This record gives sequence, structure tokens and C-alpha cells, in this order.
Amino acid sequence: MKRLTSFLILVLFVIAVQAQRAKYVFYFIGDGMGLNQVNATEMYLAEQEGRIGIKPLQFPSFPVAGMATTFSKSNSITDSSAAGTALATGTKTYNGALGVDADKNAVYSVAVKAQQAGKKVGIATSVGIDHATPGAFYAHQPDRNMYYEISLDLAKTGFDFYAGSGFNCRDTQKIFAAIEQAGYTIARGTDEYKEKCDDAQKMLLIQEEGYLPFSLPYAIDRKEGDLTLAQITESAIDFLTEDNRKGFFLMVEGGKIDWACHDNDPATVVNEVIDFDNAIKVAYEFYQKHPKETLIVVTADHETGGLGLGNSDYTLNLKALGNQQQSSETLSRDITTLRKNENATWENMKDLLSERMGFWDELSLTWEQERLLHNEFDQSFVQHKVVFAESLYSKTEPVAAAARKVMSQIAKLGWTSGSHTAEYVPVFAIGANAKLFSGKMDNTDIPKRIAKAAGYKW
Repeated sequence: MKRLTSFLILVLFVIAVQAQRAKYVFYFIGDGMGLNQVNATEMYLAEQEGRIGIKPLQFPSFPVAGMATTFSKSNSITDSSAAGTALATGTKTYNGALGVDADKNAVYSVAVKAQQAGKKVGIATSVGIDHATPGAFYAHQPDRNMYYEISLDLAKTGFDFYAGSGFNCRDTQKIFAAIEQAGYTIARGTDEYKEKCDDAQKMLLIQEEGYLPFSLPYAIDRKEGDLTLAQITESAIDFLTEDNRKGFFLMVEGGKIDWACHDNDPATVVNEVIDFDNAIKVAYEFYQKHPKETLIVVTADHETGGLGLGNSDYTLNLKALGNQQQSSETLSRDITTLRKNENATWENMKDLLSERMGFWDELSLTWEQERLLHNEFDQSFVQHKVVFAESLYSKTEPVAAAARKVMSQIAKLGWTSGSHTAEYVPVFAIGANAKLFSGKMDNTDIPKRIAKAAGYKW
């Protein structure tokens, strides 16, 4: 009788453990998204409503919160490929490496572990699919810039769903041929996805023809019909749940938070964080339908820019960011267009900056701020000494670079860097076994804990 009782207890324990496992896993990574990027966005939203405090985003409201260290094997400040490899595989590696350890041996991601456990797998991003963070989940290359080889690894790994803007590799014809040969259906935009998804065994969703392949448009620049990260997430869920009883693993990267932080462009940053949250809301709606079987984990690979909330006199003025109508990248292109007019005047420039940034009309400028803008105009338009400001992903007209600096000053925000920092990054979680993500951890712990939460063999 005792043996029977012990056996029944064991069976009930196994059933309980199985029931707690995450059948559906969402892994969201906000590239460059430190805690201050999240905090600034929530305070910005509150100030837009005319009050001091926060207007909560979805993911910081999750019941479990922690923080993670991000150093790489080669430096206290990581690059995106080493951080992506750590978040994907649980292995520290040198800056520049992708899906390999410090000795350049292949290491395998939590997505591969999910695949081996019989789950469907999706990898999605708002930038190139062969970029560092998504690539860390499927590729094994000693250099993150080996885009052609990374793209070929995509087909070899054979996940069910990939999505993003396109590919950084220039020879895309060969890449698309290899992907189609591996059994993938290629859909350009959500309309074409809906036409093709029912007959597709595997799917590659990218933006429509006519866009640069390197990234989706910034949220602040978005036009009707542009592919969004939320739409990609919806399509991924739709595809991964079709005829699937075993569950899925889906990684979604908000890649352009990092790009905007490299530019020290605060209004663009908060709009990218909001856009990232909108994609997470899609996953949260799924979680509400399957609360006992779904796990959502949100983190970042590193912080970018060294964003400081406050740079003088105990004040913030985040409401000012709402006057900016476009990214500094797009403003730069508009200023280049204005430059083609040989008779362009300072008044023409003031009109443009007033319309796009709210300067003078909505936002008062100090004498020093106006002098900064006027001096850049004089140097580049009158004296024709044009020195573009360069960051990792952009070259910006000097007046546009000065304008984003002035906007940061008006909002009372500071930047310590145009690159990555060694700051802690936040970790948020909800759902099955979410308690595993509480407290301080290293970035290498996160995929291992996801595997534990979902019951993948590590």
C-alpha cells in the first residue's frame, strides 16, 4: 500500500511539474534598452498627459523583475554579437563573435534546444535578419560582419519562421535561392504573408520591395503600409500555432532602440521603446488566453548611449520630445535636400527646424542653443565645410546632429556615449515559471532559465 501511495505521489508530482512547464515561450530583446530608456519612456508618456509620474508600459508592469550584467569575454563593455551569443546560448564570448565561444567552437542556442524538444521556432527582428542578435540564435561565425555566411546558416538551422527587414548581405539573390531551396516560402509584407501562409511549411517574412533591407523604418518616421514589429509578432504567432500541439519558442528583437541611442536621438528612442512594447502587447494578449502555459521574458543585450535622466537643476522636461516629428536620420535627409537649393537661407533652415522639431514655435531656445544651430548652418551652408556626424549606423548632417543635441538639452537629458555602456539591463517576466527571472543574474543565466522553465534539455 505504501509503495502504491508513493508511486501515486510521484506521478502527481511529475504531472504537476509538466503542467508548470512553459509550452509557449516569448523571448523579447530590446537592443540597447537600459533601465533609463524604459523609465524615460514611461515618464514621457505621463508628461504628455500633463502630469508628473509614469504611464506604465506593458512589459515593465510584469510581476517579476530582475537585472542582468552584460560584460563579454573580452571586455567589460560588450558588443551586440557577444551579448546576443550570451543571451542565446548561455556562453560568454569575445566581442565580434556570433554563436561561437572564445575558441571559435560552435555553441547552440536555447532556440535550438526548443527545436530539439519538438517545438516550432521563430526568430524575428526590426532590423536585418542576419544582424547580431537574431544571428546569435542560429548562426556560428567568428565575425559578426560575415553576413553572407550568417545568412546561409539561417537556412541550415531550419527554424520554422524568420522575419525582419531583409539582409545586410549584398548578394541577396544567392541568399534567397538558398533559403527557397531549404523549403522556405518568402513573403514580402503582411498581405503577401496572408496569401502564402496556408501553403507554407516554413516562412521568411520581410518588408516589401523598395525599402532598404537593413531595418524597418523608425516608428517616429513610419508611414501607412510600413511593416511593423507588432505585425511581425502577430504573423509569427499565427504561423507557429498552426497545426501545432507541442508549443513554440519565439525570439523578437526591437533592434532600432539601439540605433537611436547610438545617435543620441531621445525622441526617436522613446518611440522605439513604445513600438517594442506594442509588439509585447501582442504576446501578452496570447498569454491572457493561455496563462498557465505561456512564458514571456523581456530583457536587453546592453545599454547604449549612457542615457542620463536629468542634467541640471533637478528638472526634466520630457514633454518637449513630443514636438519632434521625425528621427534625426530623416531630418538629415531633408536638410540634404534643402542644401540642393543654393539660395537656402538661415530663415529657411529655421522654418524646417520649427516644423520638424518644434523649435521657436513650441520650444524656446536659449541664445547658446540658437548660436549652435546657426554656427552649424553657417559652416555647412555658407562656408560649405560639411562634416557629417557619424555613429555606428548613420551619417548625419551637422545641423541635424546639432538639433538632436539641442532637443536633449531642452528635455534635460544627458548622454555619456555614442556607443554601448556596461550598465545593468532590466529583466521582466510573466507566466509559467516566471519567478526564475527575479533578482540579479548574468545575461548567460537567462537562456538557461528559459530552458528550465520550458523543460528543454540543456
